[in-house]
Amino acid sequence: MTETFTAAAVQAAPVAFERERTLEKLRDLPAETARRGARLAVFPEAFVSAYPKSLLFDARVGMRSREGCEDFRRYFDSAVDVPGPAVDFLGHVARENRLTLVVGVIEREIGTLYCTVLFFAPDGRDLGKHRKLMPTADGRKTWIPTMQHVALEGRCFVFSCNQFTRRRDFPADYRAIQGDDPETVVSEGGSCIVSPLGEIVRGKYDFDVVGHYARPDVFRLVVNERPQPPVLTDKDSALP
Repeated sequence: MTETFTAAAVQAAPVAFERERTLEKLRDLPAETARRGARLAVFPEAFVSAYPKSLLFDARVGMRSREGCEDFRRYFDSAVDVPGPAVDFLGHVARENRLTLVVGVIEREIGTLYCTVLFFAPDGRDLGKHRKLMPTADGRKTWIPTMQHVALEGRCFVFSCNQFTRRRDFPADYRAIQGDDPETVVSEGGSCIVSPLGEIVRGKYDFDVVGHYARPDVFRLVVNERPQPPVLTDKDSALP
């Protein structure tokens, strides 16, 4: 018997640099996807609570500016603590709509920001996070063909979800290089869902991860769940 699985890539804009208002906006969007039968909802990178496209923070070698520091302060203050209230809120949204939820956030830990994706189960459980290793966001026309290549080469489904934003989605003092016309497109979106063959088709025959493609005799997944403290002392009995 064939089972239909419906997933949604939510191409939306946050309330830039306003974490609480972005979370409130996010509350309504999964409900709409759930009503349409979706069991998985994927939100864009850095959805909570801004992808600061074109901002330089005036970070030049040997100098900073007051304006650049203020840009970064606003960016930092709107970031998400993991764990924290925002994570709890997102778990509640997943449970409320009974779907798997994937949300891109700007994570704040001590003095560093990370481009992070959070995963939640339909019962609201926090399934973990992934921090982006390299800043490779790309808005060129070659992005969708790149996603098709990644899907085909990896024989996997690829969900690429990006924000669609206009200048009006950012604060009035946002120093956008695109100009100040409210209708100017800052981020073009370009979200897509790609099958293991690089197109939207049935893919089980070509990529059956729990069937004939599974090779536990060759590969295994090992997850390091040990805490990774930034500072160790000579009293620590074993170094990771």
